[in-house]
Amino acid sequence: MTEIRCDMSTAKAAVLGGCLLGGGGGGSKVQGFALGGLAVQVGQPKIASIGSLNSDDRLLTVALVGSPASPGSFVKPIHYSRSVELLMEELKFDIAGLITNENGAVATINGWFQSAITGIPVVDAPCNGRAHPTGAMGSMGLDCLENYVSVQSFAGGGGSHPYAEGVVRSTLNVASGLIRQASIGAGGFVAVARNPVEASYVQQHGAPGAICQAIQVGQVIVDNMAVGGTKVAEECAGLLGGHIAFVGTVEKVRLDTDGGFDVGEVVVKDSENSLRMTFWNEYMTADKKTNNNTQERVATFPDLIATLDYESGEPLTTAEIQKGQRIVVLVVPKAGLKLSSTMHRKDLLEKVESVLGETIVDYVFDTSRR
Repeated sequence: MTEIRCDMSTAKAAVLGGCLLGGGGGGSKVQGFALGGLAVQVGQPKIASIGSLNSDDRLLTVALVGSPASPGSFVKPIHYSRSVELLMEELKFDIAGLITNENGAVATINGWFQSAITGIPVVDAPCNGRAHPTGAMGSMGLDCLENYVSVQSFAGGGGSHPYAEGVVRSTLNVASGLIRQASIGAGGFVAVARNPVEASYVQQHGAPGAICQAIQVGQVIVDNMAVGGTKVAEECAGLLGGHIAFVGTVEKVRLDTDGGFDVGEVVVKDSENSLRMTFWNEYMTADKKTNNNTQERVATFPDLIATLDYESGEPLTTAEIQKGQRIVVLVVPKAGLKLSSTMHRKDLLEKVESVLGETIVDYVFDTSRR
């Protein structure tokens, strides 16, 4: 593949597939459908393979930062293009392509509207092939480069919250923290453009092919939704090398928004067993408990834990899950995903442990615990 010209059917598949591969995060489907539909109406967004670029071509990451469940989030399409405009004014050099920071219902098509407006192609090499909570996880390891200065722009807000835009320069962690605070002030979400890097660096540290994987997964979802959630999950499991971990009814949902993140848990039950999933924007752990009180870890981030509506087969984000829903839980081991180099870093996974109070690192790096 050297280039895909996007249309409405491609956008629908990208949103649904991105939502599933987001693992509970990456934005809302409603917003994704609206943004993707608008992108193909106002212009011709294009997706290019990273192999079609020169190694020294510079790429810009586009992202959506904030809390998926925040009731005040207010990001318009113009905010996506404004964040790119702000950063290009700051950089004063040519950008050959746009890459999204992750897969998700909005994240997978983030860049399409900007591509339609500017003519700059979206490159199929996101920072990560699944959604993740922190900026460092989507940094492709730039935070490890000595004396690296991150430059990031943001735009968002409106409605009941003030509009905010700006450009920040600092270390990656400080810059990402400032953007996170801006998202809170703007009502929950801001559109972001950040960290220009060369294509050769993205090839090594990003997730080439992850957008096409999302579109492929989304087409499987579209083709099987009429049969229901179990069939959708079975077909996606076959494609990605995963399995159905649980089918049941949501008994409990706890969701707290703290510091621009959604943190909580979902408990699903059937007639005999239960499955407890924790999340930090995205699902992080899944533990199955049987009626004799034995407990087994089913999946641990960056494994994919995805929830689907039992009736419709539509993927559900953590912000959409409600008590009483009947759902299907799909698990895909990390080997079936296209992941960034950051997904192999203990320091980033230790951060998840500190937030959730769950064991993560041992399950990821100690094979005897899997």
